[in-house]
Amino acid sequence: MTAVTDAVKRRSSRRGIGRDRVENGLFRVLRPIVIVLLVLAAVVPFYYMVLMSFRSLDSLVQNPGALWISIDELDLSTYLKVLAPVDAGGQGFIVFMRNSLLVALATVVLTLLVSIPGSYAVSRLAFFGRRQVSALFLAVYFFPAILLAVPLFVFFTQIGLRGSLFGLLIVYVSQVAAVSIYTLRNYFATIPVSLEEAASLDGASRFQIMRKISIPLAMPAIVSNGLFIFMIAWNEFLFALLFLVEKRDAWTVSLGLSQLSGSIEVPTTVLMAGSVILTLPIILLFFASERLLVGGLTAGAEKG
Repeated sequence: MTAVTDAVKRRSSRRGIGRDRVENGLFRVLRPIVIVLLVLAAVVPFYYMVLMSFRSLDSLVQNPGALWISIDELDLSTYLKVLAPVDAGGQGFIVFMRNSLLVALATVVLTLLVSIPGSYAVSRLAFFGRRQVSALFLAVYFFPAILLAVPLFVFFTQIGLRGSLFGLLIVYVSQVAAVSIYTLRNYFATIPVSLEEAASLDGASRFQIMRKISIPLAMPAIVSNGLFIFMIAWNEFLFALLFLVEKRDAWTVSLGLSQLSGSIEVPTTVLMAGSVILTLPIILLFFASERLLVGGLTAGAEKG
């Protein structure tokens, strides 16, 4: 009986080893294929958009499907036309980029000033309704923005802030502060409490503990959160349309791009140049902050 049992176990073990070998071999083959397909799906559209932005309209009409052009075909006039002021025959994207940059950076700074102490308090301090507060923050973010559009439009019109970047900034901060607090709260909760207790025994106050220990350890989450907020403020369109459509000098870059896409008089090459201008700052910002977005800064923080 023992011999039969051992034989069954050996056969099962061989089947298990064979199945693992097949699965590992299959994953080994499919993994690079899937990665290459995903990279192509992400890079090729952006590459074609950049290529179209550097081509003249005549060259594009003659060979629209070309994926490579010679140096002689490069045409920078589309970018000059997009960036030039309106009175010079351009689209005025320099002003739009300035407005978007001011609003996006101010949104990041103000939101982090509110969300960092707020998320730290929710994760560390005990108070009535602590669990419900976190759920409420997430619910606020999931509330459809279109339902808030009309009340906010009426309210900001009455107080005289419609058409100003400051009013748009207030709306952006109110929209993203809740999800920023919810996200940072989860990260602050992963920081070892023993570090803060040790600092407290050394005489550090709660503010000093947060500033010198918790915030430096949470810097990857803070940077990624700031990048997420910047992307939202830079690309947002609905509230920019409602608040700024009547005042062109205060337009953001997303609103200016929608004007290009909605006009039949604007060539496709100019539209693609505007799309590159809208997309490129986000890509550069991501690569510039990549070092802080990866890696765990808490590794080895506690003494043995």
